[in-house]
Amino acid sequence: MTLAKDDSAREEADAGTGMTGGADDGVTGEGYAPSARRLERERYRRARARRATAIAALSTLATAVVLYLVVVNAPGWPRTKETFFSAQYAREALPKVLEGLWLNIRLLAVCGVAVLVLGMLIAIARTLRGPVFFPLRVLAAAYTDFFRGLPLIINLMIVVLGVPALRLQGVTVDPVLLGGTALTLTYSAYVAEVFRAGIESIHPSQRAAARSLGLTNRQALRYVVLPQAVRRQVPPLLNDLVSLQKDTGLVSIGGAVDAVRAADIIVGRSLNYTPYIVAGLVFVALTIPMTRFTDWVTARMDRRAQGGSL
Repeated sequence: MTLAKDDSAREEADAGTGMTGGADDGVTGEGYAPSARRLERERYRRARARRATAIAALSTLATAVVLYLVVVNAPGWPRTKETFFSAQYAREALPKVLEGLWLNIRLLAVCGVAVLVLGMLIAIARTLRGPVFFPLRVLAAAYTDFFRGLPLIINLMIVVLGVPALRLQGVTVDPVLLGGTALTLTYSAYVAEVFRAGIESIHPSQRAAARSLGLTNRQALRYVVLPQAVRRQVPPLLNDLVSLQKDTGLVSIGGAVDAVRAADIIVGRSLNYTPYIVAGLVFVALTIPMTRFTDWVTARMDRRAQGGSL
């Protein structure tokens, strides 16, 4: 069957010829009966979708089979399987890794809130107007430049290992708190730039309109600019939180027993690396839902920007 190019025109014709009202179409009252042409077109679309799905499934299966054969036929596969994919050590490691993962989840919750708050304050400081705020703008810019350029692992070592060496009175030496502080310092610099980009993306006419209604600069920022800026930057903020979730495992360098450290303890005792695989899969399982949620939010924001349905 040959399909016409203009589906919209054809559907209009179908709507004109497919209305019922008599006994010929088999529908009583004011119901609608699609025409044979429209039914044929829908069958064609369904068949094409089924064929595309079948092709995708077959290609995925073929790729998986090829990769499996390449791996299992490698000369070192038996030794690799014993060292990295031992069912015995996986069963031993899983409860301890899950117990340590609770620490990572708590760090994500606390550090995530702290990062959002501190990042917002830094972004506001960088966007303040007037010469009186120049020192604050310089300090905020220096903060973001320094911590965005400093590798996270070095920041963690400096904070987790350097602060206790100072022996300051009243300063904690808990590696969990120090590690969370290092994570907050680094990620707040990234989040501050995300917020600043959102604030600067708001057209100046928004501020002018708010001021014309009698709002002060502070009120215009709070009630007009920030709500729009935050709403626009939700997808990149969620991406930063996904990265933060993974990097909470780095607090183990200070001795905190999280999922990574729990796996490391078993590896050090058994010299088998399966616990690392278990810890990695646990982090992946925790990250995938957040990633998919981020993708959904991004697509939703794109549809809203295009004027589509939510």
